[in-house]
Amino acid sequence: MTALMYAWSALGGDPARLSRLTAVPREGVLTARLPVRELARACVGACGLAAAELAARRAGLAEVPDVRVDDGAVAAAFHSERLLRVDGRAPVSFAPLSRFWRTADGWVRTHANYPHHRARLLGALGLPEDAPAERVAGLLAGRAAVEVEETVGGAGSLAVALRTPERWRAHEQAAEVAARPLVERERLDTAPPRKFPPLDPGAAAVLPAAGLRVLDLTRVLAGPVATRTLALLGADVLRLDAPWLPELPDQHADTGFGKRSATLDLSADQDVLEDLLSTADVVVTGYRPGALDRFGLSPEALSARHPGLVVAQVSAWGAYGPWRGRRGFDSLVQVATGIAVTEGTAGEPGALPAQALDHGTGYLLAAAVLRALTGQSYDGGSRLVRLALARTAHWLTSGIRPEPAGGEPYPGPDAWLAETGSTLGRLRYARPAVSFKGGPADWARPPVPWGSSPARWAAATVARGGGRGQR
Repeated sequence: MTALMYAWSALGGDPARLSRLTAVPREGVLTARLPVRELARACVGACGLAAAELAARRAGLAEVPDVRVDDGAVAAAFHSERLLRVDGRAPVSFAPLSRFWRTADGWVRTHANYPHHRARLLGALGLPEDAPAERVAGLLAGRAAVEVEETVGGAGSLAVALRTPERWRAHEQAAEVAARPLVERERLDTAPPRKFPPLDPGAAAVLPAAGLRVLDLTRVLAGPVATRTLALLGADVLRLDAPWLPELPDQHADTGFGKRSATLDLSADQDVLEDLLSTADVVVTGYRPGALDRFGLSPEALSARHPGLVVAQVSAWGAYGPWRGRRGFDSLVQVATGIAVTEGTAGEPGALPAQALDHGTGYLLAAAVLRALTGQSYDGGSRLVRLALARTAHWLTSGIRPEPAGGEPYPGPDAWLAETGSTLGRLRYARPAVSFKGGPADWARPPVPWGSSPARWAAATVARGGGRGQR
């Protein structure tokens, strides 16, 4: 089974739809020891198929539109946070304390891009907040990697010991991850079928998510990539963040295309949250499993109050096993699951050529939402879809057959880059990789400053003539 067939099957897709997709392989794209190119193409291709399928359903097309997935566009999209330029300035990727460190018995990787994560890391290590990297290195050199992992993780910060693939497979969390499907899908109730407002098949671009409202409660990369994709496809995406947890500016610029950005204190502004939920169609969360349950945002609580919602969740380690409550990022999942060892050289740990776990999982999450919406139009039901970076890593390391090298020449990313003005400055960015015949070629608008939007839906979608409110 090819990677695309596996991903589409995991999404519950009709195998006959695969004939609508054409791939353009390119030589030298996302080169790695592991089959990153195949994973990336499969995730984007599956998302394109899911978008085309929903477009056909809503526009009353006799056939699902043709889907084209080009390795060049996919590679640019998977490097979007690195290719971004703001007024010509390159983005800041990792903070000084987000890196590998030698320990007494191996290596550990920390993640401290956010100020609160940096403070917790240094606090867990018993160091002052202004401690330089040299002091951290000296301290960690005398400790065991797993000891650091437990100490730092127990303090709510982020550090993961480097494991070989064999050591990871022997870990209890790995067994839990391997036992789950790539895409977890669940029907939560018997809400009646969704009635979409029809789309005009003769419009300049068929937008399968037009008129739908997506509440975006995600951070960093995988979740924001998913909601950025839904915005491309026409959804009104409103991202909400706590006022005291600003997103990193470059990260926000990269993943904010097509969205609006607001701040909301979920503890103090429950009425505002509930008003947003009352007419939302999709809720996407990217926090640790259970972290938002106290705000009434568990899938069960949401479907009980608002039948017909699609609830999409993404986490690092999965909603199960001993690590279910741990924080995590793509770089750390690579370290835990043996990927960093596989991609390393001469005893030094390495990394994938892109944050492929984040991007791949993000496109799969968007695809799962689109397929859930299509399913609702036939037989209703609130839907839960759930993915985890660690499960995507399991697929990459053990479930994808590498394809022979070759394909069309790869001219570099420039052919898939564009520029636009914005209130953030002049932006150079990677154009969308999700593409189907008659679909959108780019986002309708550039990102806005973090927290600059009101916490309400866009006026243009208030009278949308369908969706969850009309069944």
